[in-house]
Amino acid sequence: MKKFFGEFKEFIMRGNVMDMAVGVIIGAAFKAIIDSVVGDILMPVLSLITGGIDFQNWFVALDGGSYATLEAAQEAGAATLAYGNLISVVINFLIMAFVIFLIVKAFNKAASLRKKKEVEEEPTTKTCPFCCSEIDIKATKCPHCTSDLPEDAE
Repeated sequence: MKKFFGEFKEFIMRGNVMDMAVGVIIGAAFKAIIDSVVGDILMPVLSLITGGIDFQNWFVALDGGSYATLEAAQEAGAATLAYGNLISVVINFLIMAFVIFLIVKAFNKAASLRKKKEVEEEPTTKTCPFCCSEIDIKATKCPHCTSDLPEDAE
């Protein structure tokens, strides 16, 4: 049993598990921000543009009754298919996916710019195959051992 808990402790303490936990926590906070943007800003504007349509009250009461709002149907105990909520959640998802796409795109752009700055310089020296001394890359004769160097010596 101690071995099992030891393995579990090792698993939890690995860096990638901790990184994942931080990502989940930040993702949950980010979701709350996106929910607020969609629910408090985007959906009212969308409702205004579409002539007052409120997605939250798009539903079908399965008991055949007619209710003014989803809340009224639920208070009456009617089973409902709240497809307007689904539309809101899909809009939330699309906005969150778009924002994450923009963030990943920005990180990739920054990484590619950093890689361009780290371009490898051409070597300026090579090793003499006879005495193993470091010499200028353009040398045809080793200044240390005076050997004639082959053309492809590195």
